[in-house]
Amino acid sequence: MSDALAEVIAYHQATKHHFHAYARGPGRLDWATQPNPFRRYDGAPLIRLDCVPLGSAPSEAAFLQREVLPEPITHRHVSQLFYDSLALSAWKQFGNSSWALRINPSSGNLHPTEGYLLCGPIAGLCTTPMVSHYAPDEHALEKRLEFSLETWQQLTHDLPEAVLLVGFTSIHWREAWKYGERAYRYCQHDTGHAMAAVSLAAAALGWQATLLDDLGTDALAALLGVSDSQGAEAEEAHCLLAIHPKGTAVRAWSLASAVLNLFASLPRLGKPNRLSRSHIDWPVIPRVAAAARKLPTHRVYSAFRTGERPAVDAISAPLRRIIHQRRSAVAMDGQTSIRREAFYQLLASVVAAPKQLPFDMLPWAPLIHLALFVHRVEDLDRGLYFLVRNGERSAALRAAMKPEFGWEKPEACPGMLEFYRLQAGDMRTLSERISCHQSIAADGCFSLGMISEFERPLREYGAWFYPRLFWESGVVGQVLYLAAEALGLRGTGIGCFFDDPMHSVLGLTTLHCQSLYHFTIGGPVEDPRLRTLPPYSAAW
Repeated sequence: MSDALAEVIAYHQATKHHFHAYARGPGRLDWATQPNPFRRYDGAPLIRLDCVPLGSAPSEAAFLQREVLPEPITHRHVSQLFYDSLALSAWKQFGNSSWALRINPSSGNLHPTEGYLLCGPIAGLCTTPMVSHYAPDEHALEKRLEFSLETWQQLTHDLPEAVLLVGFTSIHWREAWKYGERAYRYCQHDTGHAMAAVSLAAAALGWQATLLDDLGTDALAALLGVSDSQGAEAEEAHCLLAIHPKGTAVRAWSLASAVLNLFASLPRLGKPNRLSRSHIDWPVIPRVAAAARKLPTHRVYSAFRTGERPAVDAISAPLRRIIHQRRSAVAMDGQTSIRREAFYQLLASVVAAPKQLPFDMLPWAPLIHLALFVHRVEDLDRGLYFLVRNGERSAALRAAMKPEFGWEKPEACPGMLEFYRLQAGDMRTLSERISCHQSIAADGCFSLGMISEFERPLREYGAWFYPRLFWESGVVGQVLYLAAEALGLRGTGIGCFFDDPMHSVLGLTTLHCQSLYHFTIGGPVEDPRLRTLPPYSAAW
């Protein structure tokens, strides 16, 4: 085992919650040092984007489907891409306090994820190629780097002619302020949510997203203009998506050293704002981030043979409206149920299949599967269930779990859906206890743990694959959020859960599989004391 892999596994083990002790954190919230939720680059030229209204265009009726003819890359369509993915969705107000909600969810609404755009000349947006930072509080781009058209052509030589590049970084301190050492995990969840949000926003424009995962971390940091980011509020570069018209192909893509050297030498525009007046150091976070940094690779992933989509009617809902109305539930009513047919629709929406949005963005075979505590699904027994998202791994998953599990197909389950009842019974108390004693896990229609194949992919690819396991869980979570909204329900991600007790429920005794993220869906309880205000000024 390499030193980097040993560091990653040690971090994962050390940041588990246990019944007798939680992972190391601040213990209390120091409100005086609460991070500013918005990174800004003071002095960088600001480019305003349009708030594109929701309408009756074909994209309004395409939920998790690609029925839209590709739009050209214009100022308005770039505006819509960010408006439907990383922008504010509303402001909430209670008394004299107010806070922003965003299209992309985040643990604790802390939003460590920062988005960047790399593009060529676009009429009304920029006359020369640039790298810009997206500022959600302004719904605007902050220009950080400018470079020549020749450099843009070299950068995108293996990509479709019409292409945008969208990159993501994390500011770990934003999460560590509240969650301490476990924050690195949550930053990766949030990156996955943001990736899925951009992929789905692109689909509404007839575009598709492809993860350019041969790129190394240092090269990506240079491209995004954050290679000199240091200190407690540094930005860690994560990933880069190519956004291109549906039906166009992305060949193997690499970054020439001459291009990389040029980007590393370009002058930066603007200075990052200070987010907190003081900080607490969590040394394990920069250590695991360093261990998980990636070197350049070349086509390391094997082809994944996706099966057919389960024979379940697709959820019918207006995509953009669902995107903008998504919220995280803070409590469930303990009464609402979901129809069995709708439940199967929801499960089918997270299964990998040909051209299944947004999972076709990821180049590796699916590694996340779902262990579900079913509480209130009509005509379906309460109990512990399991959804296999990659049928090629079904036998290995069964072998890793308790031998007494039934693995029975429940009533009316579509044949192509690998969904099984492991054990019947009322799981409400257990699911609440496992999710850090949070009643929201018991009061919904169901809750679940995202079970990832863990040790095998880390040994196969290396320590750098560790955050990608969380990215995939975030992508699954984003689809669950939107599917819940489309069905008249509401979801919420649960980052606080007791790791090994969840493994014990399934009989997992090794690092073969690990639970990375929990989730619940049900009927939300709204707080009437809160006012909801529009995300941006009506005069904009």
